Amino acid sequence: MLSNLVNKYNIAGPRYTSYPTVPYWNNETFSLEKWKSSLVTSFKESNSKEGISLYIHLPFCESLCTFCGCNKRITKQHSVESPYIKAVLKEWHLYLDLFDEKPIIKEMHLGGGTPTFFSPDNLKLLINGILKDAVVAENYEFSFEGHPNNTTREHLQALYDVGFRRVSYGVQDYNETVQKAIHRIQPFENVKRATDLAREIGYTSVGHDIIFGLPFQTLEHVKETILKTKALLPDRLAFYSYAHVPWIKGNGQRGFKDTDLPSAELKRAQYEMGKELLAEVGYHEIGMDHFALTTDSLYTSMQSGSLHRNFMGYTASKTQAMVGLGVSSISDSWYGFAQNVKRIEDYYELLKDNKIPVYRGHILNEEDLIIRKHILNLMCQFKTTWTQDQLYFKELPETLLQLKEMEADGLLIINPNSIEVTKAGQPFVRNICMAFDVLLQRKQPDVQLFSMTV
Repeated sequence: MLSNLVNKYNIAGPRYTSYPTVPYWNNETFSLEKWKSSLVTSFKESNSKEGISLYIHLPFCESLCTFCGCNKRITKQHSVESPYIKAVLKEWHLYLDLFDEKPIIKEMHLGGGTPTFFSPDNLKLLINGILKDAVVAENYEFSFEGHPNNTTREHLQALYDVGFRRVSYGVQDYNETVQKAIHRIQPFENVKRATDLAREIGYTSVGHDIIFGLPFQTLEHVKETILKTKALLPDRLAFYSYAHVPWIKGNGQRGFKDTDLPSAELKRAQYEMGKELLAEVGYHEIGMDHFALTTDSLYTSMQSGSLHRNFMGYTASKTQAMVGLGVSSISDSWYGFAQNVKRIEDYYELLKDNKIPVYRGHILNEEDLIIRKHILNLMCQFKTTWTQDQLYFKELPETLLQLKEMEADGLLIINPNSIEVTKAGQPFVRNICMAFDVLLQRKQPDVQLFSMTV
């Protein structure tokens, strides 16, 4: 039965870190001035109530991991650190000029690239520069992505000293054959050392990222990785499907062939086995492809209904406004999205002219906001509701017709004014969201834009 469902629903589809998804943004109706106006509106509505989130993209890596689809710059020249930090702080000050009061920072995340490419002193300089003109919320959460091979005690201590209490390490897979294929040689001992160091210093949440569906990866490889992960018992896990998107310029997904990748059936078997092993030691599935122990904030936010999803993935709480700093970062005012330029040289050039370095975006209309709420509900709570007055949209009857087949397959339950995703349907939540995605339904892409859903 599962094999039949995998074959039926393994199609290209978005991961829904936003709605509308980036390929469906309307750049013709977007402008920098509209973006700034939407952010100012959002800031005035929400800063004093819930604060804002910050995502800072640190793009440098010393070597290329061939599974990675992120925006990065490969270099061993650490002289790039200082100019980049100065540029990010200038961008931050251009945003501060828009606000009529100090921003209250509730969440901050350093992503990459490799944030721990930067020296501990430079990371501290960056964060202190950000916080100098801001207020830290009482219930804040600061987190960063660390590379187990180069995250030192000094890195962890420096970021701890400026408020960071959560770190996530990219593990991917412990098998050497798989690691060679993805150009990420990373022994278990390095991950253990980095995990133990974080706990010793006082980090309250250590996360690991594990990927299934990697080239040459077998069921046994995934089992071995999960068993080693259980030995370290990270507080939360991202256990997700490798997104094979080699057509995206500069993502580095090479060094292996499509035929080296596991089949859709094997990928789903890897996931189901991993999920069972994780459940045995107390991990709970959170949203899509995430797991947490009951002591972690991701679990408690799921229980309280405050789980949120944005361009940083799943977060323990929602802020209406999220400012993205650095090359390729995406900002979210709730009413609009804006993405920064992707080339570092272009980023520097625009900032030199005192321009916020945005190159594309989307201002949400009323329909977008309704669909966005439905997709967030499904991704975070596995259910959504509507009435004739609230969250109703004109194409809902057509959406429900599409969902009838999924209901027959046991993936969801359709009620008069709501739908609920079943346990069997949770691995297919992306497919369910696609039925609500009216922009996708109206215009199917001519070429493949998204990774496969399974």
